[in-house]
Amino acid sequence: MIQRKRKYLLSMLLIAALLAVLAAGCTSPTPTAVQKTDLTVFAAASLKDAFTEAEAKFETAYPDTNVVYNFDGSQALRTQIEQGATADVFASASTSHMNALKNQGLMNNSTVVNFANNKLAVIVPRENPAGISTLADLAKPGVKIVIGNKDVPVGGYTLQILDSAANNSTYGPDFRTKVKANVVSEETTVNYVVSKVALGEADAGFVYISDVPAEYKDKVSVIAIPDSLNVIAVYPIGVIGDSKNQAMAQAYIDFVRSDEGKAILQAYGFTPV
Repeated sequence: MIQRKRKYLLSMLLIAALLAVLAAGCTSPTPTAVQKTDLTVFAAASLKDAFTEAEAKFETAYPDTNVVYNFDGSQALRTQIEQGATADVFASASTSHMNALKNQGLMNNSTVVNFANNKLAVIVPRENPAGISTLADLAKPGVKIVIGNKDVPVGGYTLQILDSAANNSTYGPDFRTKVKANVVSEETTVNYVVSKVALGEADAGFVYISDVPAEYKDKVSVIAIPDSLNVIAVYPIGVIGDSKNQAMAQAYIDFVRSDEGKAILQAYGFTPV
């Protein structure tokens, strides 16, 4: 009797073990998460909205890639690259900063191309307390103006416009001096210029036409600068020389320059080239 019980128990144990093995074999394996490769893009602050939209579409086309942005003034990004910051792509709001990196051998020079143009405009708070309606009004005493500092592309372009106006009889030779006397702040990125005007901390600011994000559309008004005085801001883009993702970096540049990329740029006020 005892012998039969032992055989019975042994049979049950064997059956249980067999069922466990079969169950394990039928269990679906846990899917392994896809390891994405980071693509680091250093881009001028004025490109933030356009490039952020481009990110989602690029990652859809390249699902194994995760785009990581660093938006800042072009001069600050240039300095970071010169100091050895890890990045794959550099998009500048000025050819001068790109050329400086090319001359130092820090860019893959054959990849550098101009991809967009921009112009400047004057913005004022929606309430427009200073009553500004033309560029000439910026020379009135007491107007509070905010601009980019001279090392930021938008700041350099602003000074070019003021110089051109000072050489124009409509504005007079002292126009630049009068406007500069009204400057209350010089910012390190154009985004700071936009926010200060939108928040009413200044009566006017010089920005790119592309630089009024959706969040501020109802807070500022745009005043055009005459074409005869305005400047064309040229935006170059290229692969950084020591990038470990040269092929994917080039794919990103190709996307920015594709019809889809150009449509995004145009929607945000840039002129694709």
